[in-house]
Amino acid sequence: MTDRVFINAVGIDGNPLTLAVRDGRILAIGAEPPPFGPADTIDLRGHLVLPGFVDGHIHLDKSFVGDRWHPHRPAATLRERLAMEKRELADAPPIEARADALIAQAAAFGTVAMRSHVDVDATTGLANLHAVMAEREKWRGIVDIQVAAFPQAGVMSCPGTAQLLEAAVREGAEVVGGIDPSTLDGDADGQLDCVFGIADRLGAQIDIHLHEPDMQGVAQLARIAARTRALGLAGRVAVSHAYALGDVGPKALDEVARKLADAGVAIMTNAPGDRAFPPVLRLRAAGVRVFAGNDNIQDTWWPYGNGDMLQRAMLIGYRSGFYTDADLSVALDMASHAGAAALGLEGYGLRAGNEATFVALPAPNAPAAVAAAPARRFLFRKGEPVGEAAAFAAGAVRRPAV
Repeated sequence: MTDRVFINAVGIDGNPLTLAVRDGRILAIGAEPPPFGPADTIDLRGHLVLPGFVDGHIHLDKSFVGDRWHPHRPAATLRERLAMEKRELADAPPIEARADALIAQAAAFGTVAMRSHVDVDATTGLANLHAVMAEREKWRGIVDIQVAAFPQAGVMSCPGTAQLLEAAVREGAEVVGGIDPSTLDGDADGQLDCVFGIADRLGAQIDIHLHEPDMQGVAQLARIAARTRALGLAGRVAVSHAYALGDVGPKALDEVARKLADAGVAIMTNAPGDRAFPPVLRLRAAGVRVFAGNDNIQDTWWPYGNGDMLQRAMLIGYRSGFYTDADLSVALDMASHAGAAALGLEGYGLRAGNEATFVALPAPNAPAAVAAAPARRFLFRKGEPVGEAAAFAAGAVRRPAV
């Protein structure tokens, strides 16, 4: 029998929507109620239904959410910032407590999956990784957490980190990371040999932080694309930030975009407030998958953020000059379907056969939701209400006559 039917919903295009759910999966979805037997009926009262959000880039081990307010302190260099971060985190509550608070906050906003980059280096070892992996297990079934081993201090310039990255993947990290192979490590080939070697041997995905500017960054992207093609890793490699794509002119941009698209390398952006960033529409037109993440949230890097991916989509649209419904829908796609594809999630999205996981919120259609980012959300996972959605659903359930 059909377990549950959700009526009086609104789809992304603003048209009426009904969902029939059986055993936690979407049995049928469309404007007209499908034929079904006895089932609980939940009236969504005109709320817009969206797929759960995907945060493609977050740092659960760094955030001070759940702790006291930490005023931001300027730093003159990257190494100074890293040292400051170590000191402040040493005096903060345990990672598990802070990560738990941030995950709960993100889930309340409708995030159902995320990729968390976790610091792995010679001083922290795998301690941060183990803490975030414990939270991954705690939240399994509500928020799916993919862990990336992130060499924040460098790979070649921080002795022992290469071995720790491999150990992290062997212990359960799904993604191996990298960072600024030339400007931080001073050895692009050495770092990329290490990162791609681990991914190739152990079947991990790759996600490289790239802040290198202008043509230097473009050259790095070309190297990454070439290695991705050579190893047949299309769809398994992402570059986060890739600021250089916002620095260069149309000719250089289009040339490297073709290389990225041909290799199947995705680009993540959070549309940072003080920096040029990848031109989303031009990259997508070239065939490059572009997805979104919140990145740092209330930590030593910057004081902003709350874990809300719909708000992040709004910020990306705002900074990109997205005004039309079509463009606003692109911003939403970056925080949902594009992110799910970049993370390799299976069975994601509002279609028959997929898990009945969605967010209900007060908006007339998807573009309007991106433009306004209404704060009130109701999350349903496998057709079951999560958190505040329980009270919302309790007042809207009609049970079949016995």
